[in-house]
Amino acid sequence: MPELPEVEVVKKSLEEKIKNLTIKRVFVNNNKLRYKIDNKSFSKIIGSKIISVKRRSKYLLINLNQNLTILAHLGMTGKFLIFNKKKKHKTSFYYSLKNNDTKHDHITFFFNKRFKLIYNDVRKFGFIKLFESQSIYECNHLKFLGPEPLTKDFNKSYISNYILKKKVKIKDLLMNQKFIAGLGNIYCNEILFLCKINPNRIVTKINKKELFNIVKFTKKILKKSILQGGSSIKNFTSADGQNGNFQQVFNVYNREKRKCKTKTCLGIIKKIYTLGRSSFFCPKCQK
Repeated sequence: MPELPEVEVVKKSLEEKIKNLTIKRVFVNNNKLRYKIDNKSFSKIIGSKIISVKRRSKYLLINLNQNLTILAHLGMTGKFLIFNKKKKHKTSFYYSLKNNDTKHDHITFFFNKRFKLIYNDVRKFGFIKLFESQSIYECNHLKFLGPEPLTKDFNKSYISNYILKKKVKIKDLLMNQKFIAGLGNIYCNEILFLCKINPNRIVTKINKKELFNIVKFTKKILKKSILQGGSSIKNFTSADGQNGNFQQVFNVYNREKRKCKTKTCLGIIKKIYTLGRSSFFCPKCQK
């Protein structure tokens, strides 16, 4: 599933291509995604202009000039495809798009200037909904999200107050979207490696310096991944068809039984499962 950096890359790609375009027509080929697409409500956006594309956590918000916002989540295999005349710009995560993959095109937005935007989703875990812009952040998808990790709201004091008297593993806490928005399994593993913290450590056992490092390395890793276009686990590309490169510098994720990258360490990366999710770490470096 795409995490914050990958969704941020898609957001930037979409905004570059569709901002200021006007929706001329909407065609729903298959409305059975995670949530059923409301055909009637999407007829309201015909004639609307795209004024911005934003991201909140792992969600995309396509804002229209008629006080309407399209909220999209890519799920496991969701992708947006932009067509400009004969040119196709691909935005995908995990799965490449094949020529005969049109049966998974669920909704198409037709714009002026001969542009069209297609949402394609093989496994149909993603969704697209329409909300009034003024109340978008009060919907159940966004209302309970924690702070964005790249903002000043995510800091050492915030973590200290949040974990007070909590007995939860640090990996599980970082994965909790109510605590911090946008992190997923990949980046939680990488953050904890740089912090030298075992994913099973109880949060009450983490000292002040380690809390500072969690904030520091969370911001550092996310910024670096965004600059490198995200992580291509199988086939993630931006709207320009550029592969993400961050997976080339993974320290622990998906490196089970391989040598730790810390120069002075002789440890071997271990894989365990917590709450059904895989955790990769070095048992010698991460205590």
